[in-house]
Amino acid sequence: MSDEERDIDIESDDDESLGGTTRGDFQFASQAEKRAHHNALERKRRDHIKDSFCSLRDSVPSLHGEKASRAQILKKAADYIEFMRRKNSAHQQDIDDLKKQNNLLENQIRSLEKTKYTGNFAAMTSSNALLAAKSPALMEFDGSGSDTSDSETSSSVRRKKLKN
Repeated sequence: MSDEERDIDIESDDDESLGGTTRGDFQFASQAEKRAHHNALERKRRDHIKDSFCSLRDSVPSLHGEKASRAQILKKAADYIEFMRRKNSAHQQDIDDLKKQNNLLENQIRSLEKTKYTGNFAAMTSSNALLAAKSPALMEFDGSGSDTSDSETSSSVRRKKLKN
């Protein structure tokens, strides 16, 4: 091997060692960038969780403006959800009851309108008394401060009809 060939060979070894260091530095920079990126993503995730807990805390009336731990927020939120479920169930039951009463009243109106055109008031009075007995909630306010049952209303309609 000549001196010139040795010089070239030595330079190539130096390039490889520099290249290896350069590659190592590049890998290190890449790992540092990856770590920084991962840390930023993790910080963003934690901030999102923190904001979500704050939002949940603000959604629960018993926690408004209070400082509470995450466990307290979760417990109070679960209690509030259960309370709201019971409340919704009670409201749904009220709605169902009102629908039933509405149907009974609509049937009663149809019967009254039918008897108005046929003139058969005596038969209607007894059926109205039966309806009123089945559902005491089917009472009408007559405007004078007293409650009248549907059969009494039917009787007054009959008296008006007879006068005409």
